[in-house]
Amino acid sequence: MDKFQKIYYWAPFIDKVATIKAVYNSVNSLNRYSSKKYDAKIIDTFGEWKMNNYFDQNKNYFFPLTKFSFLNKFSSLGFLKSRIKYVLIFLLCFFPLKNFINKNKPDFIIIHLVTSLPLFLNLIYKFQTKFILRISGKPRLNFVRFFLWKISLKNIHKITFPTQETLNYFKSLNIADKKKFELLYDPILNVKEICKKKNEHSEDKIIDNEKFYLAIGRLTKQKNFNFLIECFNEILKTKKDIKLIIIGSGENKSSLETLITKYNLKNKIYLKGYNENVFKYLIKSKAFILSSLWEDPGFVIIEAMFSNTIVISSDCASGPKEILDKNRGVLFQSNNKRDFIEKFNFLTNLQESQILEKKISAKKFVKKFTLLNHHNKLIQLFY
Repeated sequence: MDKFQKIYYWAPFIDKVATIKAVYNSVNSLNRYSSKKYDAKIIDTFGEWKMNNYFDQNKNYFFPLTKFSFLNKFSSLGFLKSRIKYVLIFLLCFFPLKNFINKNKPDFIIIHLVTSLPLFLNLIYKFQTKFILRISGKPRLNFVRFFLWKISLKNIHKITFPTQETLNYFKSLNIADKKKFELLYDPILNVKEICKKKNEHSEDKIIDNEKFYLAIGRLTKQKNFNFLIECFNEILKTKKDIKLIIIGSGENKSSLETLITKYNLKNKIYLKGYNENVFKYLIKSKAFILSSLWEDPGFVIIEAMFSNTIVISSDCASGPKEILDKNRGVLFQSNNKRDFIEKFNFLTNLQESQILEKKISAKKFVKKFTLLNHHNKLIQLFY
């Protein structure tokens, strides 16, 4: 292996999703633990990475690909607008990405999120660069997409998956050589950063003065917060001393506010909006609740478990069942109101020793999701 290998990540994003944090942490892990072997950077497609204040812009982790910063102002809310933006990214970045690969000759490009462009380029051009595809979420394949993936994946070096469930599903499709499949846990836990965030001061009085449960995520159909509000409307009839905090922003905010108003729960359920530091809430909450219809794997579950917060989650595909198990938290049947309320009551009736046992088991398990563990597995793919 050469003294330095150039590793670039392709991960254009049109919304704040958990994957962008995983991409940044993956780059960070390579540069932190193997800086003498690898030079890792993110291809900043149209300035979306540079404009994100969450990431340390002083680190030389970003390579600007185009000057099409106007795409950041192009709305991506809703199915139609998001698809238009994907098409624009494909068309406007086709030649810039092709020229970048020919000029810089990266050893590897790791593909996340908008995967169609690099897959297509790798299919029609003979690059020296090796491509690694990251599958996040359960892919929805119609006939055309299935055919395109089947021919384009022949040239892929490796295909990685965040959960065993997703890997097994992909195997069942018979769409690519199974020898290329690798289980690679996301680098969710930056331990040093989390410890710092836990100690940050909060001016939110609810954290210190109230008994509350916590939910975190985009206010979208996937997170199923309307279901959670419906459930808490029933629970609060008998457990009047608790509250629910939901952290996140998204297109369903107004409909959730309407539902809260309908049940007269403004003093019981709070929509707090987006917050970069969720750990100061996690460590004070009675439990973290995940009501999602699907996840892969569910970053905030990992963060909650690492924060010694007990988790109650839906058994949705494709991660929570694998992560929580029956010994590390509490699972309820996805989108089943009756089962959620039963499991919520079960959780609240557990003895402290039983909760502690689950927390210890969870904390041991989530070590798989640290930056160091991810780094050690990732570098094996480069040989």
